[in-house]
Amino acid sequence: MSYLPASRWTALGVLSATALMTVLDGSIVTVALPAIQKDLGFSPAGLSWMMNAYLIAFGGLLLLSGRLGDLIGRRTMFMAGNVIFTAASFLAGAAGGPGLLITARFLQGVGSAMASAVVLGILVTLFTEPRERVKAIAIFSSTGAAGASLGQVLGGVLTDAFSWPWIFFINVPIGVVTIALAVRALPADRGAGLSAGADVLGALLVTSGLMLGIYTVVKVEEYGWLATHTLGLGAVSLALLVAFVVRQATAKAPLMPLRVLRSRNVAGANLAQMLALSGMFAFQVLVALFMQQVLGYGALDTGLAMLPAALGIGSISLFASARLSARFGARIVLLGGLAMLIARDVVEEVAKLNG
Repeated sequence: MSYLPASRWTALGVLSATALMTVLDGSIVTVALPAIQKDLGFSPAGLSWMMNAYLIAFGGLLLLSGRLGDLIGRRTMFMAGNVIFTAASFLAGAAGGPGLLITARFLQGVGSAMASAVVLGILVTLFTEPRERVKAIAIFSSTGAAGASLGQVLGGVLTDAFSWPWIFFINVPIGVVTIALAVRALPADRGAGLSAGADVLGALLVTSGLMLGIYTVVKVEEYGWLATHTLGLGAVSLALLVAFVVRQATAKAPLMPLRVLRSRNVAGANLAQMLALSGMFAFQVLVALFMQQVLGYGALDTGLAMLPAALGIGSISLFASARLSARFGARIVLLGGLAMLIARDVVEEVAKLNG
């Protein structure tokens, strides 16, 4: 099958749809958490794994998936990731107990990592002309931002109008259409071959270290910070993460060459993103639970209460972010955004003290 240049924009739509599902699935669950807890009997600590299982698999396997995409071909990795994600979404919606749902969420994270790791690589090979590439990346980025901001609203609508399984079932038709379009629209590539090597051990170390660390923190309420259980598992988790760093310094084909961290811009930007996203996801979960379990909001009311923030994020991402970055540079825009977040928090705290 020949690849037609005219289908590049169809391919961009396919890549953007995958970004939308990946980001959307990280936030759409938050509003439905109380309904899921009630129906399936999750404990408060177990409920946190609804988010963590997805994020750990996604973050822990992203580097390995990118490397495997180079070896077996990016389109192959992209297609396989979408198939796994779509199947896992159906399994999550059909789950009848906490164990199966957490397993399905982990598999969703695996599929998302496989697809997301190669998306930008495919995009930059499709759009080689600078102006078209900037436009394509802007469209792709705004789609991801829209998914992050609209996830809570859509989660509230689906949970209230139907039931919580539909926050997962909705991915199935989107995934099927995405896979069907990808077969025709994405260019085939052969890859370097598996003989070039992939650091599977490194992926196992970082994923297991993160999982064990989060499990340790979740169990602190039961055992206490200074308990042997907490200190022992925390030490093992830290050892696994240190072993990952050592592995990256010695492996022939590391997942994350440590030399990239020598760049202050790369290291600083990634640290800022990690801290900002950690705070954002924690904030979303706590606010959704507070609105429903303390204020007595329904799922739909919770989603609508978050709509102003969603519209603000989506509008700025789509219409202003690219222009601001082009004019002032990404560094200034990032620092300005972080300064605005800090100023907002300071104003809120001052208002509480005076109020």
